[in-house]
Amino acid sequence: MADASITIEREETIATVVIDRPEKLNAMTKPLWRALGDAIETLSADDSLRCIVLRGAGEKAFSPGNDIAEFRTDRANVEQAREYGAIMHRTLSALKDCRHPLVAMIHGICVGGGLEIAAMCDLRICGESSRFGVPIKNLGLVMAHAEIEGLVRLAGPAVALEILLEGRVFDAREAFEKRLVTRIVPDDQVTAETYETARRIADGAPLVARWHKQFVRRVMDPAPLSPEERDEGFACYGTEDFRAGYQAFLDKVKPQFKGR
Repeated sequence: MADASITIEREETIATVVIDRPEKLNAMTKPLWRALGDAIETLSADDSLRCIVLRGAGEKAFSPGNDIAEFRTDRANVEQAREYGAIMHRTLSALKDCRHPLVAMIHGICVGGGLEIAAMCDLRICGESSRFGVPIKNLGLVMAHAEIEGLVRLAGPAVALEILLEGRVFDAREAFEKRLVTRIVPDDQVTAETYETARRIADGAPLVARWHKQFVRRVMDPAPLSPEERDEGFACYGTEDFRAGYQAFLDKVKPQFKGR
């Protein structure tokens, strides 16, 4: 049996990050959380990338969350939980702050910590048989502030509380209605649809994608925009990609963006 790991595959400007523990449905462990954070931080710094796909190995599960066996060995008390939580929260921050668009490819189960991870991605594409939820109330376990952030941001506080208080596992259609997923496709089309989406993103101007991620996050903050922040909305006009983009439109050809 291969050791559990986070693997990275690369095809031109698209990277795929795989939670590779299929024998346990890609359940997360402390080393996997740490390795996922390392991988995302490294890829975020790579200017040659334009999109990252995040998935679980196989097609049975994205991830069911944390490996419950670790609660006996690594999260048995408050002190251990703080240490474990620091690793988890650093990884969730790395996902949230990633400069490149992140697309979650969701096959099958996506619950608990798996849903926390997917919620930090920019887009989430799942299959019709995918299942979602946060049944941690049955463990006497709370979802901490950093872990709940993505859920609240996507579904809103009332729905987030419904999910947490009831602890139900629900289907893809309900997840879509709750705004937890971006798109539902037949199970056998999840991989193809995710990569088609990633290629559409990668075909665009990469600086624009990064700015859009930054601006969307910022406008969710109620603090007034500074003059410098407002002015950044015009920075694209000074890029080579802007000149290449509008010229390609006029010439009726596909633009070739360089990221500068």
